[in-house]
Amino acid sequence: MWVREYTEADWTQVWPIMREIVRAGETFTYDPALTEDQAHDIWVMGPPAVTVVAVAGDRVVGTANAYANRPGPGAHVSTASFMVAADARGMGVGTALCQFVLDWAKAQGFVGMQFNAVAESNCRAVELYKRLGFEIVGTVPGAFHHPTRGRVGLHVMYCEF
Repeated sequence: MWVREYTEADWTQVWPIMREIVRAGETFTYDPALTEDQAHDIWVMGPPAVTVVAVAGDRVVGTANAYANRPGPGAHVSTASFMVAADARGMGVGTALCQFVLDWAKAQGFVGMQFNAVAESNCRAVELYKRLGFEIVGTVPGAFHHPTRGRVGLHVMYCEF
């Protein structure tokens, strides 16, 4: 498996991953009724941002994007989002994607990376981010409505470079 920059030809494999994750409603704050066109507009980012895919053989097994967390005076801190195909979870895809965007952000001159909304129920992601140097700097109680657990907190996580 390797991580590379996204090309438009990847969309046919990225969209099903996004569709499944967004419709499940367990980790992202996106509207579960998100259309394919809306998803593309949200996910695929050009420079100065980056969108990448994790590829195993000829199959896209995950995707990420990274960009400045805020404009202007906040533009020195990056952010990123990650999605991994259900049948590829637990195989290091998320770790590879996260490490790639961390390296990208450092090379772009960002001073850190902030995740604005990590569902506290997404334990695998929280543990991965902690392992890669992130810490929880705050939690908004009940800010995410999980489809089976009800209202859970959203963590704000940060990694200083």
